[in-house]
Amino acid sequence: MSSFRLVSSDSHIMEPPDLWENRIDSAYKDRAPHIVREEGYDQWYADGNIKFGVVGSNTQAGRRFDAPETIQTQGTYEDVLLGGMDPHAHVKDLDIDTVHAGVIYPSMGLTIWRIPSSDLLSACFRAYNDWLADFCAPYPNRLKGIAMLNVDSVEDGVGELKRAKKLGLAGGMIPQRPVFGRYDSPMYEPLWEASTDLDMPLAIHIGCSRWTPSEGAGAVGQSRGAGAGLVEFTNQEYDMKDNIASIIYSGVFERHPTLKIGLVEYEVSWAPYLLYRMDRHYEERPAMFDETRFKGDMIPSDFFKRNVYLSFQEDPVGIQLREYVGVETLMWGSDYPHAESTFPKSREIVDRILEGVPEEEKILIAGENCAKMFNVS
Repeated sequence: MSSFRLVSSDSHIMEPPDLWENRIDSAYKDRAPHIVREEGYDQWYADGNIKFGVVGSNTQAGRRFDAPETIQTQGTYEDVLLGGMDPHAHVKDLDIDTVHAGVIYPSMGLTIWRIPSSDLLSACFRAYNDWLADFCAPYPNRLKGIAMLNVDSVEDGVGELKRAKKLGLAGGMIPQRPVFGRYDSPMYEPLWEASTDLDMPLAIHIGCSRWTPSEGAGAVGQSRGAGAGLVEFTNQEYDMKDNIASIIYSGVFERHPTLKIGLVEYEVSWAPYLLYRMDRHYEERPAMFDETRFKGDMIPSDFFKRNVYLSFQEDPVGIQLREYVGVETLMWGSDYPHAESTFPKSREIVDRILEGVPEEEKILIAGENCAKMFNVS
């Protein structure tokens, strides 16, 4: 068995049932996210009748190995793993799994982006970020929390990123589909500047699509992103192709050479072909780019290898293609405590995926790339 350090680039908490009711700004108490027991399972609501997260497979780590037939999409808080809500139990589970540290994302918060009201969403994020900072505080080098940022207003998102830095969080999370414009829009320049100035990396996690006005308030429960159907769920890397191509082609990484963006839980295999296409179009069809050339003979894949990190869970094909995206971009993640998590067999699974990979590359992929990005010592 391997001895290299495992650092999970994709771990989660499970938001306690009273998180928002206890912590949200007083002006939003009557609109705060809350639990309703429906037909034997716990459903989250906010702002009246807006549905988002449901308790279930997002807290059933380990069952895939011992009892996969018991995995359920709907459940109750009585069945939630303690490590999802208690930092001491979380760290004990890290030890069981021989994982040194984890970068922490939300669970219910992945779908809370469906709330149409932007001011309520910002209030929800502030409350969550406060709670997450308290969760991570007892183990600052083992639990690296990622703040949720509302970029409906980029000024709001930048302000919360600055506050997250003061809270001791390790980075900021932005939606895979923002409500206004793609990420090549000039409106996001203050966000890129703040991220680099604060040394607070940004992350885009699978499933966190922002509600858009075209969906209508009555369609929130059917909004795009996680839960929108197997076809879209299977192909969510489309959003990353769109995001990364727009960010690179618009020169964001050229203007901000130290900006770091992590793409979380999208796996790896889709990226090599995207980079091939980007490089080929850039080199063979300069007229399509109005003859614009990057400085210093840089090509699109160079920026990807320098500025982008790919968080994967189990993608052996992606590992085989690693040279095309750069070994330094790859970060393993356990997805604890979700049902698809590698817990408690993470080392066994990582060893199998990395079989035949040179030892120095194994060390980077299994933990050190993530440690570098999120300042894990």
